[in-house]
Amino acid sequence: QVQLVESGGGLVQAGESLKLSCAASGIIVSTNAMGWYRQVPGNQRELVARIFSSGSTNYADSAKGRFTISRDNAKNTAYLQMDSLKPEDTAVYYCSALDIYWGQGTQVTVSS
Repeated sequence: QVQLVESGGGLVQAGESLKLSCAASGIIVSTNAMGWYRQVPGNQRELVARIFSSGSTNYADSAKGRFTISRDNAKNTAYLQMDSLKPEDTAVYYCSALDIYWGQGTQVTVSS
């Protein structure tokens, strides 16, 4: 059974940083595509960043230059480092494996 557990969300001020973690079980992070998505109530869930088994990454335009996706193979955990946060980054952030398995989400709130 695949489980993804996010942590690291919270309330920060604009310009500050947060690092989200996604601890995986039942699936190997290093050999599967892992992604971070976010969703604001009333909107569709949108891709923020993705890391592939090769190590290559891609980012939404809104995340480029500010967010970094990474993984720790030994801990079987994916991360999303978010710097220079903006109020418009406020959302529930979800971790995904293969766009099939999803975590429960973690709230990120950025105040102005």
